[in-house]
Amino acid sequence: MTELRPNQSTKLLQELHILTRDGKLNQDSRRKLKQVYHLFNFIEPLLKDLSLSKSDFTMVDHGAGKSYLGFIIYDLFFKEFGSGTIYGIETRDELVKKSTELARDCKFDRMKFLNLSVEQSMTDGSLPETIDMVTALHACNTATDDAIKFGLQKKSKYMVIVPCCQAEVASVLKRNKSQTSSSLSEIWRHPLHTREFGSQLTNVLRCLQLEAHGYQVTVTELVGWEHSMKNELIIAKFNPDTNKKKAALRLTELLNEVGLNELSERFFTC
Repeated sequence: MTELRPNQSTKLLQELHILTRDGKLNQDSRRKLKQVYHLFNFIEPLLKDLSLSKSDFTMVDHGAGKSYLGFIIYDLFFKEFGSGTIYGIETRDELVKKSTELARDCKFDRMKFLNLSVEQSMTDGSLPETIDMVTALHACNTATDDAIKFGLQKKSKYMVIVPCCQAEVASVLKRNKSQTSSSLSEIWRHPLHTREFGSQLTNVLRCLQLEAHGYQVTVTELVGWEHSMKNELIIAKFNPDTNKKKAALRLTELLNEVGLNELSERFFTC
């Protein structure tokens, strides 16, 4: 059974429709809360690490939606810490307005919401030049890659990504299938396999991209998100001792081997 954490804002959980008006959890909201808590368990140690070296740090949540994650993180960590800012980036203006109102009502003064795409956020003057942590949960299609590019550009120490598949890799695999002489092309000969392999390969390329830019990468399952087929969690921590050259070489070799040379610029960006 999922229990509320100490000192959580009842008002916030009610506004997020996690708690009923009489302060109870129903089955659906209990599952939703369990999911967010589970992800917070991965993120909390990273926030604690940031808090040891910086008195004021920043987090950007891309594709924030209704900002469940951002609000819970603020309530459980930023509120007590008394410093730091969370930015929610979302393209749907109505969700940005609702989140802004909720943050004001809850007196979460260091939460800000911007009506931007991930790509637009890279050049928007409302955001600091450096962002300490980037999160992106199921940012669709190339938005996950834009979130990684954003993190690289903003010199983020941490990136926490629950990736969404990217159709582009699968489409290039399909288009270049006849030009790939290697027997490896049998892996994606059938359309179903092309889609599945394309999704898997996209995330492998994302991990190599991060490593080639100096990040130590951990990939794990998001146990507790049983309802979601997208159950992969990528946690990247900048580490100057990472063997960037080796990762870059592996990335180049892999792109060449599967006939994705034309995507080199995307995965070597920044």
